[in-house]
Amino acid sequence: MKRLHIVEEKFLNTVKENNLINENDVIVVGVSGGPDSITLLTCLNKYKEKFKCRLVVAHINHMIRKDANDDEEFVKEYCEKLDIPFYSKRAEVEKIAKEEKKGTEETGRKIRYEFFDEVAKKENANKIAIAHNMNDNAETVLLNLIRGSGINGLEGIQPSEYGKYIRPLIYCKREEIEDYCKVNNLNPRIDSTNKENIYKRNIIRNQLLPFVKEINPNIVETLSRTSIIAKDNDDFIKKETDIAFKKICDIEKDKKNDSQIIEINSSEFNKLDTIIKENLILKISNKLFGNYRNIEKTDIDSIIKMSQNNIGKKYIMINKNYKFAIDKGILKFERISSSN
Repeated sequence: MKRLHIVEEKFLNTVKENNLINENDVIVVGVSGGPDSITLLTCLNKYKEKFKCRLVVAHINHMIRKDANDDEEFVKEYCEKLDIPFYSKRAEVEKIAKEEKKGTEETGRKIRYEFFDEVAKKENANKIAIAHNMNDNAETVLLNLIRGSGINGLEGIQPSEYGKYIRPLIYCKREEIEDYCKVNNLNPRIDSTNKENIYKRNIIRNQLLPFVKEINPNIVETLSRTSIIAKDNDDFIKKETDIAFKKICDIEKDKKNDSQIIEINSSEFNKLDTIIKENLILKISNKLFGNYRNIEKTDIDSIIKMSQNNIGKKYIMINKNYKFAIDKGILKFERISSSN
């Protein structure tokens, strides 16, 4: 019996070990036409009967390169060959980024994921498959480390996210994927902009990683293991944070002021380890606002310090809608209605 290519072995193991695909799943596959996404689509198509799932392809034409339309046609023809529904969208990413005063990479990502969601809604899909590989993960971990992100940043790119996004190739190295394309005569499209060092990720890919490889030839695998360890640690911290939240936090609604308040006994809060305090504050922010963007590290440090001092009535406005106060040993986190 012929042995499977290493890419297919890793693909199948990742799907199985992370429970990425279940029977009757409808999966939107993001396909650019490059080696990674064409490999992902090929693997998913080969094993779709085994998984008992249905596939739909979504392609975004960023209209950045002169041959972008050729990429779109290539993916369309490949989908016709595989008899897979194909959706495409053209978006002038650079123009939109300029108008919105945002980075091209950030804008492109936003447009892609919005389109994936749009296609998923049309097709009643419950999963979106992204072709990130092990090298992408290594680049992300390094980029986040350079930016100064915490343990969350070191998690990098995980096999699944929110039970919706799946990445079956995340443990495949780029050179393995390129070999898979060669062996199977897939002839993917090559994005010439990947060699242009005008984007941060490209600088890491083309300059930093090759340099670090001189010190550690296995740096891609090393960073992949680091992301797994960081995820395990972060999962434990989140679990302990959830326990603390249920134990010491009370949620109230102030109907008079149309605000939501979360209260904690400061003496109970002060007994917690610092890392749990920090994550508890982040969890409360997420509970009140649905995200973590309303609070900075300096705000977290101020809250912890005020709780430790516990002197009289004090409060800080984190922003116009977020108030933190301490009164008689009770910490109060309040989301204030914008209409007030």
